Amino acid sequence: MIRNIGKYRWTICALLFFATTVNYLDRQVLSLLKPVLEDEFGWSNSQYADIAAIFQFTYAIAMLFAGRIIDKLGTKKGYMWAIIIWSIGAMIHAWAVPIGESMLAVLGWVGIITVPVSVLGFMFSRFVLAIGEAGNFPAAIKATAEYFPKKERSFATGIFNSGANVGAILAPLSVPWIESIWGWEAAFLVVGGIGFLWIFFWLIFYDSPEKQKRMRKEELAYIQAGDEPAAIIDGKAEPAKRISWTRLLGYKQTWSFITGKFLTDGVWWFFLFWLPAYLKDQYNMEGTAIMLPLALLYSLTMFGSIGGGWFPMYFINKGFEVYAARMKAMLMIAVIPLVVLAAQPLGGITYWIPVFLIGIGASAHQAWSANLFTTVSDMFPKGAVASVVGIGGMAGGIGGVLITKVAGVLFDHYKALGHIETGYTMMFAFCAIAYLLAWGIMKSLVPMHKEVLI
Repeated sequence: MIRNIGKYRWTICALLFFATTVNYLDRQVLSLLKPVLEDEFGWSNSQYADIAAIFQFTYAIAMLFAGRIIDKLGTKKGYMWAIIIWSIGAMIHAWAVPIGESMLAVLGWVGIITVPVSVLGFMFSRFVLAIGEAGNFPAAIKATAEYFPKKERSFATGIFNSGANVGAILAPLSVPWIESIWGWEAAFLVVGGIGFLWIFFWLIFYDSPEKQKRMRKEELAYIQAGDEPAAIIDGKAEPAKRISWTRLLGYKQTWSFITGKFLTDGVWWFFLFWLPAYLKDQYNMEGTAIMLPLALLYSLTMFGSIGGGWFPMYFINKGFEVYAARMKAMLMIAVIPLVVLAAQPLGGITYWIPVFLIGIGASAHQAWSANLFTTVSDMFPKGAVASVVGIGGMAGGIGGVLITKVAGVLFDHYKALGHIETGYTMMFAFCAIAYLLAWGIMKSLVPMHKEVLI
């Protein structure tokens, strides 16, 4: 019976969960310190948007290459290097000002228009962070495709993806507290250093399933049941052949994933990068005052990530084909963010109402994301999974850049007019409808399951 085959694959899922937790801890520190840094360096919303956007733009481009690099290096080495780079990037935020001064001296010498030192230094730090963090999801999705059979992948993805929620919860509970005692530099150093601890456990416990000595043969057979057969040459599995981006872009399945990521990733970026600013702008809350509201908001996302990953299994158990079950679940999930439309109209009663409603919307995003990622491993062979995830990740990053830049411009514009709440109303409206729009386009591109044969 399945319960007797072994459970080592869940150990791998736990490693992916903790890596994703660290990933989101590191990327969220800046948004939580925005009010402090804004006061210290005199940033406008547009300048903060520039700093956030350089992360998203770099992340988008790096995602395209991260998938290819991880397919080439393998999951173990690729993931290790990704977290080394992003941990270094997270920590060097503490030296953003001297970094900015050095860069400004060089850029000024070559005649490039100058920008504030602090902005330049933080942009460089976000650039390095983004290069490393881009490797997280391609590596994690590839590891999930390696260690889980198709019917369990969305559940496993939901579990490791909930690390994003845990990171989002832990960040507001720890970062303002660290900053209040040791300063903002310490917050970047302490949180950024956690990734190096994870590497130790990754090197010990991870190996490809075929080489994994800690896993029973019965569990390996269970994982591989129903997957595409690997070619065997001289007793060894043939390495997956590389597939060109041009060829991958020729499939509607790739464009379906691209659409889903482009239209919805920016919503999550907005919730991560702008909610601390929202609480300050609308309710004059900052520092340790935002700890509990944000922790509660992101706690709600745990239900969406894990529940959303399980949801398709409900329909699968009722006899639905895997893709049909996933798309049915995603349609129901796409309706939930509409509650965000009520955040501003009801926000005058108490800030807890928009916190709760936005939390529901963010929870729906995580449920959506767990299933969206899994559509790739549903329809593509393992050798192409990381590359397709990378392409879609780039699209999602570009979507995030657009939303961040638009938000910065809108907030500065309406703040000057004394009606910044109008800017937030407009942004929340897009966040509410993005998922239904994405689902409709995805369904039109791939109405029924069609596996890519490469």
